[in-house]
Parts: sequence; C-alpha cells; structure tokens
Amino acid sequence: KLMTLYMLFDRLKAGALSLDDKFRISDNAWRKGGAKSGSSTLFLRPRKRVRVEDLIRGIIVQSGNDACIVVAESLSGSESAFASQMTEKARELGMTNSQFANATGWPHPDHRMTPRDLAILAQRLIDDFPEYYHYFSEMEFTYNGIRQMNRNPLLYKEMDADGLKTGHTRESGYGLAASINRRDRRLILVVNGLPSKKARSAEPERLLEWAYREFAN
Repeated sequence: KLMTLYMLFDRLKAGALSLDDKFRISDNAWRKGGAKSGSSTLFLRPRKRVRVEDLIRGIIVQSGNDACIVVAESLSGSESAFASQMTEKARELGMTNSQFANATGWPHPDHRMTPRDLAILAQRLIDDFPEYYHYFSEMEFTYNGIRQMNRNPLLYKEMDADGLKTGHTRESGYGLAASINRRDRRLILVVNGLPSKKARSAEPERLLEWAYREFAN
C-alpha cells in the first residue's frame, strides 16, 4: 500500500492529477476489496466515482483494499499493469529486493518486499512528498457515513509519531513501518513477523525509545 501511495503521490506532484479528480469504482475493485470481501475496506460503492483525496485517506487511515485497486486501475488500466510499474519504480528508488503482484499487499507468491526496502520507501515518501505526508498522521476518516480509526498504534502514544502504515498477512505476521520526529531528529523503523496487534504496539515503541537514547546521527 505504501508503494501504491508513492505512485499516486508521484502523479500528483507531476501535475498529472489533482486531489479533486475523481476515479470510477469498478465492479472488480468492489468485489475484491469492498465490504463483501471481508478485508480492510473503504466501503466504496461500485460504478460510483470517488475523489483522489478520499482514496488517499482511505488507503492510509482505513487500509482500504478497494481504494488501492481503484487507484491501480485508474492510473494503469489494470492492477497487474500497475504492479509491473511499481516494480520498475522500486528499482529506480534502489529497492532491489521488491517485486509487486498487486496494489494491496494481499498474499501472492510473486509479491515480496524486504524490511530494508520498506525503510527506503518510507524515507522517500517523507523526503519526496512533504506536501502529502501529513495524511499519515490523521487519526480517523469518515466515508459513506462510516468512521474508521487509523491502525498505526504509535499515533495514540505521546512519542511524536507521524506515520506510516501497518500490515498483516498470515504468512508474514503483524508488521509496521513507522516514523517519529522528535527534537528535529527523525527515526524510521520497520518491524515484521510479530505475533499480535499487542506486540505491534509495544515492540516498535520500545525499539524507537531505545534508539533515541542510545544512538546519535
């Protein structure tokens, strides 16, 4: 989902899109990522149109799979074509151990990222798109009358966290790409393979606080 956002932000910064542009919601996006999919969703309605800014918030705050698929289909015609473009862009960014098969991060044998590549991507999102980075610190988003809270546990702790994204699959466990900015010093952390949401909340906090105490730039 972070790579999907990078591709979208890249188009916005280039002027090819605006936050007020609207994308059409396909039946495919609704079936694969909508309310009936049983996965994280923005609760988009098929054959309607949705603003780009709402899709950004839906991906970041609500982790909407339907929103990711809408972005992929609208930017590249199909999710598979978009995944190929993401892989190509990843190589340009120095993410040499990443390959994408979809826009959502759903389990797929050909879909892989390493923690190092996720850290590179987090840094590039922060550095390349400061005008859009504030979305990662939004605590909640309401769409279609449904209010959902940001899943990043560090945002609810007084530790100056401002991003970025949680992840979970059965194969890889619970993960988090996180960043905090304290006293003009930013740290980025990527953890994965944790056994529970509770561990995903506690372990990143412990590691980041330790890093601030024990290391200097």
